[in-house]
Amino acid sequence: MASYFLIPLTILSLLSAISVQCVELEVGRDDGWAIPSTKNQQLYNDWASSNRFKVNDTLRFRYQKDSVLEVTQEEYEKCRSSHPIFFSNNGNTLFTLDRSGLFYFISGVSGHCERGLKMIIKVLELEPVTPPANQSLSSPSSASSNALGFAASVFMLVLVFTVL
Repeated sequence: MASYFLIPLTILSLLSAISVQCVELEVGRDDGWAIPSTKNQQLYNDWASSNRFKVNDTLRFRYQKDSVLEVTQEEYEKCRSSHPIFFSNNGNTLFTLDRSGLFYFISGVSGHCERGLKMIIKVLELEPVTPPANQSLSSPSSASSNALGFAASVFMLVLVFTVL
């Protein structure tokens, strides 16, 4: 009877090992999304450049009496936007990086962006899956043998847990 519970658990474990891990990152660490206390106008860009962002990572902006806007590059450079791509002012904003490329963020409060409350995030391209040098993607026999190998591995694990 216990073996029936192990089969789904084994399959879930295998699937979780294959899946890509996404990360939630706290913008500005302990200080959150706030006007930099130092004269460092690049504080948030320095923070962003010290991290590697992937598609589906999440940014958490924590702030008080402020807002977060995703804007175009031009609006970022001007530190203002009348039609932001994204806007939030709830004090605890989650933003999912849903594509590769550049994301531009500014504060929506007048004067805050000019004082350094802005940031550019670069999200890395998804790495293409490349076959080993001796195989090609168009080879149906190699694809089917890989699938058979995976299925055999899963079957063996299920068989082992069933016997236990």
